[in-house]
Amino acid sequence: MYELRELDVDDGIEIYKMLQDIKKNENGFQNKAKGLTFAEFKDYLKSNKRMSKGKDLPSDYVPQTIYWFLVDDYPVGMGKLRHYLNDLLKKRGGHASYAVRRSKRKKGYGKLILRELIKKAEKKGLTELLITCDNSNIASKKIIEANGGKLEKIVKKECFYKIKVSQ
Repeated sequence: MYELRELDVDDGIEIYKMLQDIKKNENGFQNKAKGLTFAEFKDYLKSNKRMSKGKDLPSDYVPQTIYWFLVDDYPVGMGKLRHYLNDLLKKRGGHASYAVRRSKRKKGYGKLILRELIKKAEKKGLTELLITCDNSNIASKKIIEANGGKLEKIVKKECFYKIKVSQ
């Protein structure tokens, strides 16, 4: 059994351990919790909870909700859903991104995370998602396409996909 659960300020050590198992920057995915102490991780949770509500955002950020992907209550991966796009996100990043801890890759979890993020996007009233990935990231391209992603263009080795969100 799996679920995509929104970040909570009370998340504990198992989520922290998962985040330490995901690289800080891989294929464009930013994991800002990598390398934090557990006490710093608790501040990270609070900051990201505020960010999901549009509070205390740096000038170039938009509201973003972070979700944990759990399989039988074990943290396997994470997803990020931006509530809308600014000019920077239109060029790289888009609405959604996801990552799976190294020990759980190649099991189909990335595909499930994105599928669940699309459902969350629909609940937030989004009708279309932009998702970008490096042209060399074959795994991500397959995940996006398996979830209905249509390649719109490739710019400087960056693929731009659109996914229609059913309403």
